[in-house]
Amino acid sequence: MKVDQRWFLQTIWITVLVLLVNSVRGDDEEKKKPANSDDEYFQLMQLFADTFEQVERNYVKEVDRRKLMEAAVRGMLLELDPYSTYISPEELSQFNQRVEQEFGGIGIQVQADPGTRRILVISPLPDTPAYNAGVRAGDILLEIEGEDTENMPLTRAVELMKGPPGEAVAVKVQHLGGEEEEFKVDRAIIQVKSVLGDYYKSDGHWEFMLDQENKIGYVRLTQFGRQSADELAAALQELREHGMKALVLDLRFNPGGLLSQAISIADLFVDKGTIVSTSGRNSEPRTWEASEPGTFSGFPMAVLVNRFSASASEIVSACLQDHKRAIVVGERTFGKGLVQNVVDVDQGRSALKLTTAGYLRPSGANIDRYTAKDNQEWGVTPNDGYSVKMSREELVQYSEVRRDRDILKDEAPSKSTFEDKQLNKALEYLRSQLDEKPATDDAKDDSQDGKKPEEKKAA
Repeated sequence: MKVDQRWFLQTIWITVLVLLVNSVRGDDEEKKKPANSDDEYFQLMQLFADTFEQVERNYVKEVDRRKLMEAAVRGMLLELDPYSTYISPEELSQFNQRVEQEFGGIGIQVQADPGTRRILVISPLPDTPAYNAGVRAGDILLEIEGEDTENMPLTRAVELMKGPPGEAVAVKVQHLGGEEEEFKVDRAIIQVKSVLGDYYKSDGHWEFMLDQENKIGYVRLTQFGRQSADELAAALQELREHGMKALVLDLRFNPGGLLSQAISIADLFVDKGTIVSTSGRNSEPRTWEASEPGTFSGFPMAVLVNRFSASASEIVSACLQDHKRAIVVGERTFGKGLVQNVVDVDQGRSALKLTTAGYLRPSGANIDRYTAKDNQEWGVTPNDGYSVKMSREELVQYSEVRRDRDILKDEAPSKSTFEDKQLNKALEYLRSQLDEKPATDDAKDDSQDGKKPEEKKAA
């Protein structure tokens, strides 16, 4: 590379990077910067440009410029905290699908099957094209769009089945009895539910009433996606219509999700007071307050958490605990008390998940483990007398039992012999509360469908 070409490349890089840096700093920050700030930025961008140019020109093998740049961005964010990340164009679609809870596909859960070296159907989702066509749990996918699935990577199988709604996907399956069958399945918008019950009923709906005798409801929340608050409100409405007198809200293994959904879900159970507050270096302090309309009350609650419950799960459990709306049962939570904003970059082809603020529970106590000072409490700790730990072996057993009960079958699963100590402890508490003071059936709800007003779901 000639000197003038190197100079040109460095000049372009420095100009672009300085413009990017200045564009995100804002006018207020511009006024506050010291006189020599521009010189420092220029020197740092010079360092980056020199390094990039040296690697591209002299590294032992040819490098992909985009991969090199993405690695640099990831390294920059890695220096900040464990949660700030770069989302590449390849990852962005999957990220959006998790948040939005929907995608174009045929509606089955699959995994690689080591025994047959093919793709195994774990369970079809109710009322989806695959289920309606006749695909069932335990089927082996032999072909997808004419491609043999033997030794096919799982990612490739998923890629073949996902796509624009309305387009047909050709699949060949082998049923449990050995019979082979071919289907033409039209893709549709698949909505992945985040609110689950104990098991699928024969009609494809979840069974939310865990204890029919005592009328104790049970709702699992797997993540905080765009539809989670609406799904939960619908489940609570259904439970109330069936005479629910107490509720278990299971947030175990829930890694979090949207802050706005955590606020809306906490607001379903609390009629006044602070839900959560946030503050950050370059963001205004904010506090979200609960409101009475749409509140589900008049029954005791227990919230299940474990060491894998994080972020939005901690916002909800901390709020309900601080307001004495529910007791918390299980283990101390993960301790993620930082808020990430998703910022589009690369003209919308990529994104940054950037930590912009930290949040505090209603009591003002800290939740984040990484920013906690010495001897400072973090996470959400179970109420006194309700700390119940599960060993690794018990967690494996729980996962196996849960996986079996999450499969859509023609009949209800048999009662499990596995003792879920955390769930049993929560049920023990709720039954004692019902013995002491029977819950009323007229839980407060000023709205017709039990949902919070739409404006309460924005954040």
